[in-house]
Amino acid sequence: MDWNGKPYHSLDCYLRETFGKKVYKLALDGGMTCPNRDGTLGTGGCIFCSEGGSGDFAAPRLDTVSRQIEEARKRLDAKLGNRDVSYIAYFQSYTNTYAPLPRLEQLFSQAIRHPEVSVLSVATRPDCLPPETVELLARLNREKPVWVELGLQTIHEASARFIRRGYEYPVFLDAFRRLKEAGLTVIVHVILGIPGETREMMLETVRAVGDLPADGIKLQLLHVLEGTDLGRLYRSHPFPVMELEEYLDLVIDAISILPPEVVIHRISGDGPKRLLIAPLWSANKRLVLNSMTRRFKERGAFQGCAR
Repeated sequence: MDWNGKPYHSLDCYLRETFGKKVYKLALDGGMTCPNRDGTLGTGGCIFCSEGGSGDFAAPRLDTVSRQIEEARKRLDAKLGNRDVSYIAYFQSYTNTYAPLPRLEQLFSQAIRHPEVSVLSVATRPDCLPPETVELLARLNREKPVWVELGLQTIHEASARFIRRGYEYPVFLDAFRRLKEAGLTVIVHVILGIPGETREMMLETVRAVGDLPADGIKLQLLHVLEGTDLGRLYRSHPFPVMELEEYLDLVIDAISILPPEVVIHRISGDGPKRLLIAPLWSANKRLVLNSMTRRFKERGAFQGCAR
C-alpha cells in the first residue's frame, strides 16, 4: 500500500490526492497582534507563546504579501530546484483575523490570487471571527480553497485558564459551527502535554475534535521556550514534560480514535532550537518522525492515503 511515507492519513497524502502534486506551505506574516497581547484580554499572550506569536518560522515581514510569497518561494526553490509544485499561503503569526475587514480583504485577496497559490490558510482564535470576517473567507473560498486553523488546545477549562487561552469552550464551538456552515475547511490545534492534564484528558480533547468532526487536526507537543511565561515557570518550579516513548504512544492512540477522514496536519511541531528548554528530544525532528513510523508499525496501527 502507498502510505506516501507515513502510516496515517497525513497532510502530504491529502494534498497529493487533491492537487495531484507536491504542495508546500509558505508561512506569511500579516502584521497582526492578538487580543491576548494588546490589552484587550491580556498583555502576556498565552503562557507558552513566544515573542514570534507561533510564527517563528514565518517569512520576514515585508511591504506586501506578494513580496513575502516571492521571497519564500525563492528560498524553497533554492532547495527544491525546478519542480512542478504549488503553495499554501499560510498566515501563521499571532491572530490572523484580528484586523479591520478592509485590511484582511487586502491581505487575503493578494495571497489567494497569486497564480501559484492553491490554498489560503488562516490561523486565528475563535473569538476573533465576527460574521463579516467569516463572510469574507467564504467569498474567497469560492475562488480557491480557504482553510481556517483554530487554536483550541484543550477542552478542559482549568487547563485553558492555566495557559491563559482567554475564551471558554462554547466560544470555540460557536465559531466552528459558523465556519462549517459557511462551507470552510476547519483545522483544529490541540496541545498535548499541558501541565496537570492526564493522558485521558488529552485523549478526551482529541475525541471531541473528532466528534465535531473537524476536517483536520494539528497535534502539537507542548514546547517550553525561553522568553515565555511557561519557560520562566519551568525554570523556577520544574514540572514533568513528556518523554519521547510516552509521546509516541499518546499520538498513536489519539490518531486511532479520530475518524479516518480527518487529515493529520501535524504530529509534533517544531520549537525553535535556539529557544527550546524542554523537552530537548523534540529538537531532533528526524528522530521523532522515524520513531513514530517505527512505533506505528510495531503496534499495527495503520491509517493512511490508500484505504
